[in-house]
Amino acid sequence: MARSGSSKRWLRRHVGDPYVHKAREQGYRSRAAFKLLEIDRKDRLFKPGMTVVDLGAAPGGWSQVASQKVQPGGTVVAVDLLEIVPIAGVTILRGDCRQPQVRSALAEAMHGRKADVVLSDLSPNISGIATTDQARAAELILMAIEFCRKHLKSDGALLAKAFHGASFGEVVAEIKRTFRDVEVRKPPASRGESRETYLLARGLTRAAGPSNR
Repeated sequence: MARSGSSKRWLRRHVGDPYVHKAREQGYRSRAAFKLLEIDRKDRLFKPGMTVVDLGAAPGGWSQVASQKVQPGGTVVAVDLLEIVPIAGVTILRGDCRQPQVRSALAEAMHGRKADVVLSDLSPNISGIATTDQARAAELILMAIEFCRKHLKSDGALLAKAFHGASFGEVVAEIKRTFRDVEVRKPPASRGESRETYLLARGLTRAAGPSNR
């Protein structure tokens, strides 16, 4: 079957992408690992001994980085609907983090503690309809914010992917209601033409929910 023009362009870009080559050389499962490495280099997200939850973790590049950064003594839990090949030092849960059985397994994997950092690199299945895709992406980040209200320490941090578009303002407003400090990050590994950006939020507000120290 002949490839479409867009598929050919994607393949050419992928083959020539220096981050793809670096990921292979350094043993990371995706080029996305470098986005997290670059943000951490600037913002010092991780420390040894931390508890980290990675939402939408497949194929596992961010979980690999987090596991390296929080050792010794840290805990990383990766959650995704998709299967993830085992990663050293990472507990993998397959399912939706809103499901009771997944939340129960998550609490056990976190040893009853709250998370120091929640990561969300969640992306919707792309339909090609911009308004639909943006709305779905907004739903995912709002889900991550709600997760933080219940599972993040009061002085913890959320790093979440967001997409510029009609729903971006709504997402930023909600995250600012939930966190005391919110900054936008566009790491060099994020392609310039991509609508994606990353929201780094720290410190839950009193309005965010129950005390979770």
